[in-house]
Amino acid sequence: MAVCDAVEHSRGYGALTTLLQRLFGDRVVDAFRAPFAIGDKALLALLAQKAGLPDARVETHVATVRFASIDALVSTERACIWTLGGLLDDAQFERLLGEARRVLARFVHADGSVAFQMPALVITAGKP
Repeated sequence: MAVCDAVEHSRGYGALTTLLQRLFGDRVVDAFRAPFAIGDKALLALLAQKAGLPDARVETHVATVRFASIDALVSTERACIWTLGGLLDDAQFERLLGEARRVLARFVHADGSVAFQMPALVITAGKP
């Protein structure tokens, strides 16, 4: 099983989280953080043990998240109805997009694409 590591361990999503906090506050940031909520090795090891998997291993795997542009990144997050898509209106997304272009510029490549590392925590266990 794999889960997102803590949002703070991804520089790109960490920057987006800081921006969301500044623009929209706790309610929006808490929703955005939902996919990262159990991104803690110790917590996952404890949960595996409680589930009857005492020999489970939790390892960090790092991959690169890529988007065609900052607009594509924001559009992808907007499509997630259970995080940002369910909370922000059109005007708020326009505000987010404008600010994201500035805040996330350090992750933009010459061709306009966006890339940053995104660690995941992978739990490996055998049958109990």
